Amino acid sequence: MTIAFRRENALDRPAMQVRELSADGDRDCVRAFYDRVSDYVRMESGREPDDGVVRDFFSDCPPGKDPAKSLKLGLAGDDGRLAGLADMAFGYPRASDAYIGLLLIDCACRGRGLGHSFLGWLTDTACAAGSDRMLVAVLAENTRGRAFWEREGFSLERSFPAAMIGDKMHVRHRLQRPCPGKNGARGLRAGPAGRSDER
Repeated sequence: MTIAFRRENALDRPAMQVRELSADGDRDCVRAFYDRVSDYVRMESGREPDDGVVRDFFSDCPPGKDPAKSLKLGLAGDDGRLAGLADMAFGYPRASDAYIGLLLIDCACRGRGLGHSFLGWLTDTACAAGSDRMLVAVLAENTRGRAFWEREGFSLERSFPAAMIGDKMHVRHRLQRPCPGKNGARGLRAGPAGRSDER
């Protein structure tokens, strides 16, 4: 599945598209992407990117769910280079939920509205799948990431006790937002946005 969208912008960047990624065909480009976002990997795990990070991206899913049924997505330009990475699963924690496991933008592309546009695509996909709520877990240390999600209308649902991720201890905050059209929520569409420091 590949869905293209275009953004008007002063940089005249090429069209961007969202496409599904596979462990067999996209492992190298996902590894190269993680090397470019090593700041996030170090913040999350205290380690440098390696092949294990790529393996985890393709195998991670919510408890009790099948990773093959999660969407593993890349945001890419016409040259195929990944500018963003996302993972979204369905049916967790409630049957009607969509759970964003990751939405990460290349360091060189942050602050240009790509996170907003990518989230708009995820939102449309979740609505089309019949989800009535979207959730995401944010590390307490990732204050810029949480600010992005709150600007997009997400609010705190619950916090989890500190747990190890790699070599670091983290508190995670789970945020939620109704899907557009549910409980009076307003829809989002891929398009221009103000500065956002999405991670």
